[in-house]
Amino acid sequence: MITIDLITGFLGSGKTTFLKKYVRYLLSQKENVCVLENDYGAVNVDMMLLSDLYDEGCDVEMVAGGCDSDCHRRRFKSKLIEMGMLGYTRVVVEPSGVFDVDEFYDSLQEEPLNRWYRAGSQITIADAGLALPLSDTSRYVFASEAANAGRIVISKVQQNPLDSSDKIIAYLNESLAAISCDRRITRDDVISKDWGELSDKDMQLIENAGYRDYSFEKQQVLDEHRYESLYFMEKGFSADDLKEKARTAIDDPACGGIIRIKGFCGDRGRGFTEINVTKDDLTVRPVKDGQDIVIVIGEGLRKERLAQIFGEPAEIHAD
Repeated sequence: MITIDLITGFLGSGKTTFLKKYVRYLLSQKENVCVLENDYGAVNVDMMLLSDLYDEGCDVEMVAGGCDSDCHRRRFKSKLIEMGMLGYTRVVVEPSGVFDVDEFYDSLQEEPLNRWYRAGSQITIADAGLALPLSDTSRYVFASEAANAGRIVISKVQQNPLDSSDKIIAYLNESLAAISCDRRITRDDVISKDWGELSDKDMQLIENAGYRDYSFEKQQVLDEHRYESLYFMEKGFSADDLKEKARTAIDDPACGGIIRIKGFCGDRGRGFTEINVTKDDLTVRPVKDGQDIVIVIGEGLRKERLAQIFGEPAEIHAD
């Protein structure tokens, strides 16, 4: 059977960065790996961020977004059926920042997926520098995506105070209690270190972490559309312009509750620059492939103010 892993984490926590490190480890163990990007967004920038994995022997697939949640679940199942016949030994699923984990496990119990797949490890990424407290909606997402994790991997440890991981775990446990979940995260559940120092032993612990089975009080976050994405396409920003605009926006309360800004600038003739911005982190790097697009993700976004910074957003329509 194909082992299928799930990587969850709050928006901007570093899921894609960790996924690349994890997939490279699996490839070194001679696994035949495919990454499945499962995103509700109409444009999946994270799939473009994984393009360098193709050259390393990993396939990358995606579930097309831009549709309602029921349609998206059907597409997810259909994609797994298609992939089940392609000879993979390991599939790693990276969902959107807002994801119902129970639906993932429920899907694996359905025919014919239950004959092809077995649940492997659920890995949740938690940002050591996450700005607390979160809104009620964000707090629910944060807790619900960690409730059944076999291992919590803390990101950005080296950029934050020594006690930041303990504070995040304490807040996570408070958040689990708030959604009536009996799970409490212990230090044995956590890997907290600079990702550059993760050893093969650490990766083995993550690979074999499995998952837990805890229930909690559900909220319909997706159906209430409390998170928003604004797309700014073909604006022709330079890398320096985009860095300045992204930092201006994320630091300006008049723009609304921005959680993450991600995207690319450049063109196919000269290459692209990838940008990823959260409240406490800004990363920029050259990449071979991309698309001239910037996506602003958050709660209560102020379109008028963001348009002053980035220009008018694009209208993204569902298929």
